[in-house]
Amino acid sequence: MPIRTTTIDTTLAEVFGFSEFRPHQREIIEHITQGGDAFVLMPTGGGKSLCYQIPALHMPGTAIVVSPLISLMKDQVDALQANGVRAACLNSSLDADQASATLRDLREGALDLLYVAPERLMLPGFLNVLHTCDIALFAIDEAHCVSQWGHDFRPTYVALGELRELFPRTPLIALTATADDQTREDVRIRLHIATAPVFAAGFDRPNIRYTVADKRQAPQQLARFVSEFPDDSGIVYCLSRKRVEQVAARLKSSGVAAAAYHAGLSAPERTRVQDAFLADEIRVVVATVAFGMGIDKPDVRFVVHYDLPKSIESYYQETGRSGRDGLPAEALLLFGLQDAMTARMLIESGSNPDQVRIELHKLQTMIAFAEATTCRRRVLLGYFGERQPQECGNCDVCLDPPQLYDATVDAQKALSAVHRTGQRFGIGHVVDVLRGRSTDKVGEWGHEGLSVFGVGEELSVDEWTSVIRQLIHHGHLTQDIAAYSALKFTETTGDVLRGDVELQFARPRAKAPKAAKAPKRSRALEGLEVDEELFERLRELRTVLAAEAGVPAYVVFADRTLADMAARRPTTPEEMLEVHGVGAAKLRRYGEAFLEVVGDARG
Repeated sequence: MPIRTTTIDTTLAEVFGFSEFRPHQREIIEHITQGGDAFVLMPTGGGKSLCYQIPALHMPGTAIVVSPLISLMKDQVDALQANGVRAACLNSSLDADQASATLRDLREGALDLLYVAPERLMLPGFLNVLHTCDIALFAIDEAHCVSQWGHDFRPTYVALGELRELFPRTPLIALTATADDQTREDVRIRLHIATAPVFAAGFDRPNIRYTVADKRQAPQQLARFVSEFPDDSGIVYCLSRKRVEQVAARLKSSGVAAAAYHAGLSAPERTRVQDAFLADEIRVVVATVAFGMGIDKPDVRFVVHYDLPKSIESYYQETGRSGRDGLPAEALLLFGLQDAMTARMLIESGSNPDQVRIELHKLQTMIAFAEATTCRRRVLLGYFGERQPQECGNCDVCLDPPQLYDATVDAQKALSAVHRTGQRFGIGHVVDVLRGRSTDKVGEWGHEGLSVFGVGEELSVDEWTSVIRQLIHHGHLTQDIAAYSALKFTETTGDVLRGDVELQFARPRAKAPKAAKAPKRSRALEGLEVDEELFERLRELRTVLAAEAGVPAYVVFADRTLADMAARRPTTPEEMLEVHGVGAAKLRRYGEAFLEVVGDARG
């Protein structure tokens, strides 16, 4: 494909099938095509890829894209090739002949974009090859991996800082969806683009509904939630391989097309699961954080965190893998205080004091988010330094605000029970004492004779547990991990006991009723005026065409494109080009087949 003499607007429409740029895209693309460096901060699904893909089609030479995972490279290349772009990747999945052919295309200038891993890019031999080629630009994706302050620091990314010295006149663009101020500046310094402009498109993903639920009978909670998405794809994140296997097995036994994914599985099995998920043969992937960074699937409708993430950055990035097409999506976090204690223990076992300090700080902000009683989106965006002027109306706190009450007396009762039992027991035993339950343990320690025994019999187990959790969250109690999570006083406990402070706590939410059987309707269509029967027929055709081409279903057309097609019901190629996501190349390849299905629906 020769250098384009058309405008970037024409390329956007003809190649990618989009009618207009998203915020900051035009500004970034124009800056890069004029030879400038840039740091791009844009939410997952916000259109980061176009910021270097379109310049690659308007600049002489090949754009080199640094990507951390083979799967991500493949997905991006498949999608670009489907749009008629000369793209390839160079990684360990290629055999010798394929690698040689790709290098030959690179040398001959027959590629618009080449995707490589950082390890491959910085090999002396490969750098020598690049010095003989015409390089349009370097794009560093997932750039937060460069910084030790980032949530996913990768030492191999640090070497990328040499690119500026090795290729001083080649534009360099660093892109990420998750970077706080400290990470952002560290990345710019390490990549030697400290003077380059920062283009920040904001972190908000308004189509994602954020929900946090107390972790009670988690398997049943998950099963009910997944049942609400009978036809949609989702990801469930767990912190351990063992938990992944258990959760996946439970879902499969209940009839859900689910599979496990973690680093302990063989490479062929991981590839099988990922490919089946992309092809919509597996509906739910239960995974450790090893899964996801390389997933470019736009129609994931939900993400569940079965366990507490270690940082806001991780949570934001992982929830951002839902609803990349801009259609409604849901993020559910099951939050249990024991998960927080386990995460803290794992972090504190680290050998690097500075890293332990950083990670503990990040964990504490994650806990604060989970226990927030104000708009979750406001808390989330505030962490990244972005102000949300009003409540979002699309999180559990906004949709079902917690009831606050004066909890000072309840807090004093709980703290007195902790004191009278010697600060040597966990939440469960203290609650039993407060409620006057004569358990074996209570009898063994003689706690039935304490003045606080039964002083709180009017509150339920959930209500007392909530009071104690909020005392911990507010810093008036702590849990001693080394002493089996025993409750201990802090410096501020006395202030509460003396009545020097008034505490406003949230009452625990009532347990959610068992969900009614969900209608057979994709969540992608929520709030849209769409011919649902036609949408399903278009999805069936997409599945067939994707299987024939050996590509993920969304590479043919994303759900958003099919929804727009089902709403517009085009009858001509010209009308089909008006559909979101339909460009010239895809019209030539798939237009006739989809027009036929739409025509049949019209009768």
